[in-house]
Amino acid sequence: MIDIQSQPDSRNIPIDKVGIKNLKYPITVLDRSNGLQNTVAVINMYVDLPGEYKGTHMSRFVEMLQLLSPEVSLKKISVILAQMKEYLDAASAHIEVTFPYFIEKKAPVSGIPGLMDYTCTFIGASYSNGDVDLVLEVNVPISSVCPCSKEISKEGAHNQRGSVLLKTRFKKFIWLEDMIYLVETSASCDVFSVLKRVDEKHVTEKGYTNPKFVEDIVRDIAVKLNQDDNITWFSVSAENFESIHNHSAYAQIIS
Repeated sequence: MIDIQSQPDSRNIPIDKVGIKNLKYPITVLDRSNGLQNTVAVINMYVDLPGEYKGTHMSRFVEMLQLLSPEVSLKKISVILAQMKEYLDAASAHIEVTFPYFIEKKAPVSGIPGLMDYTCTFIGASYSNGDVDLVLEVNVPISSVCPCSKEISKEGAHNQRGSVLLKTRFKKFIWLEDMIYLVETSASCDVFSVLKRVDEKHVTEKGYTNPKFVEDIVRDIAVKLNQDDNITWFSVSAENFESIHNHSAYAQIIS
């Protein structure tokens, strides 16, 4: 049969990234407490395309995912990047694997367990010179209390949920749980899926005694990361979904 994709293209313009996006796929990731965790990922996969070729072979991207089964790890990402370059005759390859990761978290006073979900992403790239770049990303919900509101108000202070996006490069393996814990302990208070009245009292008072701007949150996280020899690069951003403003507050630090 005629292979249209492999036919020459007269425009001779190279493409930096071509591939598939938003493919849902079941995966299994490492879980520190339970060994492995089953989840469903949304996967993006791309390669470069030389200017002389009309198109790439889209079906081969999906075939490549069999290399991920059953476990997905940064080590597996490196393998599939190499296979993508070889199988698709490409100089560079990129992959993004985004998935919900669940951690059982007990309420702070009652101890009642509940599942918290965190959006995590493995990002990998393999370049034409052979370099491989791996980034681990976690998106962590938090709560914050405004220091200014607390200082100027006779009673109470405005507080809100927020989100911290942390990306890291590192020398050796790092647990998702460690990145999530680092973020949660840098907020005014962390977020829980189950809270009884005694727990609500605890988290409300904890946040009130630990007010933080978004600037404080990203700086506190940066301090911890700068002290970790395993971390070679990071990007951390915090967004507070303000409860008394019609906008969010935002801060970012890139090392």
